[in-house]
Amino acid sequence: MITTYIGLGSNLNDPVQQLNTAIKHLQQLKHCKFITCSPFYCSTALLAVDNQQAQPDYLNAVVVLATTLSAEDLLLCLQAIEQQQGRQRNGLRWSARTLDLDILLYGETTIDMPHLQVPHPELTQRNFVIYPLYDVAPDLCLPDGAALQYLRQHCETQGIQAY
Repeated sequence: MITTYIGLGSNLNDPVQQLNTAIKHLQQLKHCKFITCSPFYCSTALLAVDNQQAQPDYLNAVVVLATTLSAEDLLLCLQAIEQQQGRQRNGLRWSARTLDLDILLYGETTIDMPHLQVPHPELTQRNFVIYPLYDVAPDLCLPDGAALQYLRQHCETQGIQAY
């Protein structure tokens, strides 16, 4: 089984409920064993690149799974959960959404495909990922050798708080 870390985020339609529902779906995924979930964090939303409109803050968490699914099959499962919860892909980067599920890490594997990049390409710059990831795996090292503990110590603290 491969240990994988899934980032969760929501800022529409009751984000607490959206994350809790997503966690229930992740606990029931076939070929996966749910290990743990981080506490929730509230973070300031990034501005959508194409429309620059303010949006509600995000609620974020990280779930740890062990899986026998390939990374691509896991991605399909995550996208199905997003769709079940009303996610609509509008092509706008960083836009408001009911649910966003990202494969942050898939074992020690590096994947670079047009539709799937692992580790998540912006993982090291996102405090709303580093904080919850650190909560579930403080001794983790990324495939490039970067220690999560170092990233957490040098992470921006503005715009994020425990929920």
